[in-house]
Amino acid sequence: MMQVKIALQRNIFLRCFLIFLWSAALATVTLSDTSVSAAAPSFSQKYYVNGKLTDKIGDELSSDVKSVQACSETSLRYTDHAQGFSFCYPKELQPDISLSAVQTRLLSQDTQIEVYYDNFIVSNSNTRDYTYYGNRFINGHAPHRVETDERFSTGIFAVHRLKWIRPALSRIPNDRNYYASLEIVKNSQEAYTLLIKSSKPIDFDLEVLRSFELTDRQGLPGIYRTHKPSQTRMNTETRAAFNQLFSSGAPLRWGLFDTDAPERLKPIQRMEEKLGYRFPVVLRYQTFDENLPVAGLETARKDGKIVELTFQTVHASGINALYAGSEQSNQSVVYDLLDGRYDIYLRNYAAQLKSYGHPILFRLNNEMNGDWCWYSAFYTSKDAELYQIAWRYIHKLFDEAGVDNLVWVWNPHDLSRPDFKWNHPLAYYPGDAYVDVIGLTGYNTGNYFYGESWRDFDEIYKPLYADYEDWFDKPFMISEFGSNSFGGNKPAWIARMFADFPRYPKIKVAVWWSSIDLDSKGRPGRIYLLDENESTLAAFRQGLK
Repeated sequence: MMQVKIALQRNIFLRCFLIFLWSAALATVTLSDTSVSAAAPSFSQKYYVNGKLTDKIGDELSSDVKSVQACSETSLRYTDHAQGFSFCYPKELQPDISLSAVQTRLLSQDTQIEVYYDNFIVSNSNTRDYTYYGNRFINGHAPHRVETDERFSTGIFAVHRLKWIRPALSRIPNDRNYYASLEIVKNSQEAYTLLIKSSKPIDFDLEVLRSFELTDRQGLPGIYRTHKPSQTRMNTETRAAFNQLFSSGAPLRWGLFDTDAPERLKPIQRMEEKLGYRFPVVLRYQTFDENLPVAGLETARKDGKIVELTFQTVHASGINALYAGSEQSNQSVVYDLLDGRYDIYLRNYAAQLKSYGHPILFRLNNEMNGDWCWYSAFYTSKDAELYQIAWRYIHKLFDEAGVDNLVWVWNPHDLSRPDFKWNHPLAYYPGDAYVDVIGLTGYNTGNYFYGESWRDFDEIYKPLYADYEDWFDKPFMISEFGSNSFGGNKPAWIARMFADFPRYPKIKVAVWWSSIDLDSKGRPGRIYLLDENESTLAAFRQGLK
């Protein structure tokens, strides 16, 4: 019996010893994946301080500091001290931290990693909305083929790992059509996302995930864009119109949207008589379902007006994505455009623009950061870069056709929906070379619809203007806006708006959207009519004085 006990003790000891060795080996493997190992090659540690590359730092940790150091023979470790995270990535990728407060990009010719940190403490969202609503694109009719969709815990984080493929697009050289999304949930209000895009299958996403760590947060992230001039070609007449409207010394001018304009200007002209003011700018929308509206453009020009032509690259049937359900004609419209399926239309459109020749304020695909727009990244793999590429592609086609009568207006909405970092306005910006004017849009929607509230003009435009003034060195216009009647005093809102406007000198044009949004039963929900009654007209007339 004693011998049996001794044998059992020896077996138990041996098993414990083997388990110890196995655990140590596993720890070594994990360490080599996540930390600087003894076998790692020598690498001169580099730092980015407030957007600038340096080899060493002093006490700058109160600033926006990123560091890059060796991780293994094939990878480097990126640490974002301001956002509080660190991970290892393939060493051939190069960091881009120009939009540090929004995203970090690590990129090569074939592969790109975008990193986002979201904190929903001050918003109405949470990490559940983030991981479910933010990935609804995979359930649509657009061609996304899901390879992996799993949720698991690492013991520290809850992780949503999603991998998918879309067809390669012929108009994008070396298209990154393979995706892996790692949503790393810290708690109910905070999440990190690593969105990997590549022109070849992605097999290293779990490696990156294993290396991901939280770090102490020090400093604040910033925006470090380098401002560049526009490269838009303008003929003499268009350049003169641009200078007249948007030069630094130009006064504030008003524009108007009316559903009949510019083809029929009588309603606007009647309002002009009541206000004692002639609107130099009128707003018109169009989609792929019509050609350039030359007749309306010419009618406006003969009346001394310039058209803000809003071209939305969608089909009018089911144009509003939120209410269109499974409208198939628009589900893959961005992909179709970048696959060349609209080339004939766009080249014909460019020829019409060239033939017309007179100035147009050309607002392409506005409010792209809203999930009500089919060209939002909400429908295209959470990949806002595709919007940028589509914008530049259209710009290029127009340049090749010799179009020189456009003023390009880029215009997000002031409220991103969903309010996630991958849907931030700056993620959509196509670049200074392709934009002439920055459009601002924020409405006082009132409180008719659930979740909406009355907002004064200053409440909307003070934070928006401050951000845009920091981000862009371009003239501004309010491309469309208005105030509802439900929820407050609309004439008082208008009077206060005029009192506030002098604080925004870079805004050179403001276009009032004089129409109505209906609810699902066809009843007025947002009444933005400028001539809703005599009180609203009187307030606007007084402000114009």
